[in-house]
Amino acid sequence: MQSRKTGFVAVWLVFLAAVQVLAFAAIWRYAVRTVDGQWLDTVALTGNNIGRQHIEGLIRTVLNAMSVVSLLVATVVIGFIALIRRRIALAILATLLIAGANITTQALKWVIARPDFGIDPERAAAGNSLPSGHTAVAASVAVALVLVLPRKARVWGAFVGAIYTALAGVATLSAGWHRPSDAIASMLVVGVWAALVGLGLLMTDRVDTAPRSADAHRVATGILVLAAVALFAVAWFAADWTLALKPTPPDQLSRNRLLIAYAGSAAGIAGMASLTLGLVLATVHRVVPRLAE
Repeated sequence: MQSRKTGFVAVWLVFLAAVQVLAFAAIWRYAVRTVDGQWLDTVALTGNNIGRQHIEGLIRTVLNAMSVVSLLVATVVIGFIALIRRRIALAILATLLIAGANITTQALKWVIARPDFGIDPERAAAGNSLPSGHTAVAASVAVALVLVLPRKARVWGAFVGAIYTALAGVATLSAGWHRPSDAIASMLVVGVWAALVGLGLLMTDRVDTAPRSADAHRVATGILVLAAVALFAVAWFAADWTLALKPTPPDQLSRNRLLIAYAGSAAGIAGMASLTLGLVLATVHRVVPRLAE
């Protein structure tokens, strides 16, 4: 019976990885390769100046915290937490998740080409910015932390991780560093790596106890997923309403219309962060079951 349950979890993780790869491809195709997608991203990015003076300090704090040194420190801490819990395979694979997700993000950024449709001439010379490296750093650290935390701390780790990842993604948008699709795409990259690492844990992290249903944080997972659905709904309506204004140049739109586009994009980023951590929390008790006491 235990082997059957493990098989179901493995199939679920493969399914999650495949869906997120397809979602990444869809976002790349729409946001980078179509006029509508580039226009929608540009409108949201144009609205990032509205009220930015009130949150500029927070933006700087969040973005400055995501350096190479801080990433290395976070990786070491996460590996140490796994090791003191006597989970060697978990320490290795959690480190692999962080490294793999961030290397993949940087590689994709250089591989993907962004055609110039004349929609955003100010940033045309910068070329492609999908996916966001800063958001990938935040998301990968948040996901890895949930994997290595003891079961009693996982819920708090998931909620804090979702908030931190959402703040990082929205901060890159507010600072004008990245488009909304960049942040969402980077979380999908992290999600794929999380699923792959989950498969690795199923195969390598052998423990002498079966997963316990009591360790499944169903309420917290439900809250994260429902929050994601609500935020995606806000993002969908904002995007649909904004697309109705096309083909007006973004810099000719009113302040209120730009604000709606920006807020909708921020909701989409936050929704993706909530969903990513919710999916990890839903399966972590099965890929990292407790040790025998």
